[in-house]
Amino acid sequence: MRSELDVRRPKDVVLSVLSIVAGVLLFGALLTFMIYRKQTEDVPQAQAPSESYSELTAEEIGLSDSSENRSETLQESTEVTYQPGEYKGDNTYQLPDKETITFTFAGDVLLDDNYSIMGTYRARGSILEKCIDPNLLARMRESDLCLVNNEFTYTDRGEPTEGKSFTFRAKPENVEIIKEMGVDVVSIGNNHTYDYGEISLLDTIDTLEKAELPFVGAGRNLEEASKIIYYENDHMRIGLVCATQIERYGNPNTKGATEDSPGTFRCMDPAALVEKIKEADANCDVVVLYVHWGTESTDVLDRYQIPQATAYAEAGADVIVGAHPHVLQEIGYEGDVPVFYSLGNFWFSSKNLDSCLLTLEIGKEGVEKAQFVPAITESCSTLEATDAEKVRILDYMRSISEDALIDENGYVTKKQ
Repeated sequence: MRSELDVRRPKDVVLSVLSIVAGVLLFGALLTFMIYRKQTEDVPQAQAPSESYSELTAEEIGLSDSSENRSETLQESTEVTYQPGEYKGDNTYQLPDKETITFTFAGDVLLDDNYSIMGTYRARGSILEKCIDPNLLARMRESDLCLVNNEFTYTDRGEPTEGKSFTFRAKPENVEIIKEMGVDVVSIGNNHTYDYGEISLLDTIDTLEKAELPFVGAGRNLEEASKIIYYENDHMRIGLVCATQIERYGNPNTKGATEDSPGTFRCMDPAALVEKIKEADANCDVVVLYVHWGTESTDVLDRYQIPQATAYAEAGADVIVGAHPHVLQEIGYEGDVPVFYSLGNFWFSSKNLDSCLLTLEIGKEGVEKAQFVPAITESCSTLEATDAEKVRILDYMRSISEDALIDENGYVTKKQ
């Protein structure tokens, strides 16, 4: 007969094995979490959809005035002080002589030769049409204005920011690819424009200026970083404002510009951006805001986006277009102001993702038409979505956009 000790031994062995397995699984889960946290450390986690945005105070979203006082201030009518035909300064560009202007927007673009997009581009003979659908390129090139998010630096100098998971820099000559896409202006107000230090931002600015490609969102000092670009003809003037809210902590890797140092136009405290929108509103017919905000890899809006969109619309923005999450986010409305919270990646990585182009038809009174053009990024290509894929993406956008109506051709209107 076996002793009591002999009877228990198999159970002890099983328990020991289970303990080891549990320990391994726990360690693996902890390691995975630490890696994920490192890769996403520049943004807070998405808030639960059930969070009440109305409970955020003005101070919590960075506005110093109380909500009541802010509303009274921002709802005051602003007298436009310009006269059509007055072309002012280095930041004003002439539009074609048309009463309606087409302005096309795309999301994130990356031209760093150390990453897959450019490796594939080179392997395909450096032929842009083999990487971006010719139909999409035609839309970009035929627009009166086209803007993309330039999510990298142009430089061959500097050192990568210590401790940052991803740092991007492109050869300065790669700026010609952006121009070949039909782009007229780029946003450099993002969390990668300082990836190789101050010198990389300064080289980026020099490269863009040499290429005669206007930029917004960053500069050699705060005045340049926060500049408004105006586009004008004898019928209207459009003002373009750009800022970034990302890297929401006290000592960001991507520096904010000061009066005498280079950096981005940061809107973690959005009061300065509100003032800049009001300035644009006083000097043009239509204010376009392109803002870098949100949380990466989720279509759930974070706790800042909706209340800040409200403040920006009240300040005078006529349309708000967003970037940074690398995925599509909803289309909303603040009053009659359309808000395209995120356009996602356009030509950025090898990931298979839904994407888009956004084309606005703008007249003197504001946005007359808005068209969301579905696209897909796959195998380092960006393709216009057709047939079942087009229907799927439009259905998805409808499912996350409670305030917007989106027809079968992607035209967007406010839901009544």
